[in-house]
Amino acid sequence: MRSSALLHGLQKQVTRATYSTRIERVNADILLAGLFFVIAVLYGAVGLGGGSGYLAVMGIVGVPPEIMRPAALTLNILVASIGTWKYVRAGHFSSRIFWPVAAASIPFAFLGGRLSLPGNVYRPIVGLVLLYAAYRLWRSPSSNPSAPAIRAKLPIWIALIAGALIGLVAGLVGMGGGIFLGPLLLLAGWADTRQAMGITAAFVLVNSLAGLAGRLSSVPELPPSMLPWLLVVGVGGWLGAEYGSRRLDPLILRRLLALVLLAGGIRMFIS
Repeated sequence: MRSSALLHGLQKQVTRATYSTRIERVNADILLAGLFFVIAVLYGAVGLGGGSGYLAVMGIVGVPPEIMRPAALTLNILVASIGTWKYVRAGHFSSRIFWPVAAASIPFAFLGGRLSLPGNVYRPIVGLVLLYAAYRLWRSPSSNPSAPAIRAKLPIWIALIAGALIGLVAGLVGMGGGIFLGPLLLLAGWADTRQAMGITAAFVLVNSLAGLAGRLSSVPELPPSMLPWLLVVGVGGWLGAEYGSRRLDPLILRRLLALVLLAGGIRMFIS
């Protein structure tokens, strides 16, 4: 009789613990959805995809690496698809620059996506990438879309090496690599601002697709909350692109995002 009572009490405790865990998971998913929406609005307002921002907020919340990578890559695919369509349709794209870089990056992004790093290795790598992204956003001046086009030719060997390195890092971390390619194109004078944004959007799209394919080939599973996350990111990115850039100072937005990335990067080192 006593053993039956003890067993019944143990079952009730397990049930309560399971229920509590489910409630915590639901609360975390709702919190992430809200943060993803804000990040999508802010990134959309400055013409960026947001992969580093999604990684940053997931790092702050404490999302496990096995969820961070596929979630960030999937969200990137949606936002980068919209951006690619927008810029290609407007004529702000160069296949001559894009294809050599993309041809090298795609297989390496797939390879990076297949690799599974231990948490104690993955988190510092993501932390360094987020800190670099924060630095780039903080230092970036307001873009000047009316600046004249720059005609410097991108050497094929540099395109191949840069594409391979960026693709591997992008697949490993769970992002599109635009935070690396965009500044490279502008600083080297291979593209003007609008053209660089169009090339970067398409680059993020193909890298995210390749990285996610690599990830799913080894771990065929997406987070259960992916659909609502995609919905809020799609709405947030559209609102940011349509309204945010007209009413908010792009420089202030970039620096706000830099602070978010800084917090996420630091969190990666102390988690």
